[in-house]
Amino acid sequence: MNDKELRIAVVGATGAVGTVALELLYERGYTNVRALASARSAGSSVAYGDTQVTVEEATPGLLSSGAFDLCFFSVGTGTSNELVPHAVAGGSLVIDKSDAYRLIDGIPLVVAGVNDESMAANGIGNGAQIVANPNCSAMQLTCALKPLHDAAGLTAVRLATYQSMSGKGDIGIEELQATPAAEADLGMDWDFDGDEFSEEAKLRAETQKILGLPELKISATCVRVPVLVGHAQAVWVETSNPITPQEALGVLSEAPNVTLAERPTPGDAAGGDDVLVGRVRSDQADGKNLALWVVNDNLRKGASLNAVQIAESLAERGLLA
Repeated sequence: MNDKELRIAVVGATGAVGTVALELLYERGYTNVRALASARSAGSSVAYGDTQVTVEEATPGLLSSGAFDLCFFSVGTGTSNELVPHAVAGGSLVIDKSDAYRLIDGIPLVVAGVNDESMAANGIGNGAQIVANPNCSAMQLTCALKPLHDAAGLTAVRLATYQSMSGKGDIGIEELQATPAAEADLGMDWDFDGDEFSEEAKLRAETQKILGLPELKISATCVRVPVLVGHAQAVWVETSNPITPQEALGVLSEAPNVTLAERPTPGDAAGGDDVLVGRVRSDQADGKNLALWVVNDNLRKGASLNAVQIAESLAERGLLA
């Protein structure tokens, strides 16, 4: 079967990430795509290119019916835990955006262009049927870190994130639209365990898994900022072998899904496919390590595009029938 003819379901099609997934699938020429969502949204319409597609309820029966070759899940953790097993039982390969499966051993957590080989290594195409799509912050970070690790070996990473409101989904978008940006506060709206926020722990654990570096030292401070789209990160990197800013720029210029920019902003990243990396310089605290600035559209490459690129990578490797 031509991969463009795969029977595809976008589950969560009416949400911020799901609508971008539909846009990307249309742009790439997929011809057999259905939009699924909750009972509340069933019967409404969503755009698929120039046409309107009727939203169907994502029921266990429909997902387990064998109607789909590939399911993109862009829903919450609880809904993924409930519905993904039904899609798998129906023979679908699932690419899941929630954190339900990201840190489960044996389920690949994939950033396209960074660790595609982990899919075959974890049995995808040979029985295993779930690929996890990482947190958008871990996704953009690893796009920048992987080439630097390959060139010089990472020993420690410190970063601060400035994450847009759309990272909270539709509710975050609505909050920002209801509050002028100038009046909004920096937010730390994740669960707190007395030491760090869940977003910070998640970023560390997912980055270690994606890079295959479980002992990599990572310290993160995450905040939410009054920006609609685009996550930014200030990153400090320590390496085991010396690497100059000029050498790092050369490595990053050849990295997949990375574009160099002098001073990239969330506005520059919005609507774009690549992770933007700029301000690559020596860390002035010690003069030998690196500092850099990383920006990405969290709804596009940070979520939907990465999921579609995972499917394309599977097809290229013959792992998606």
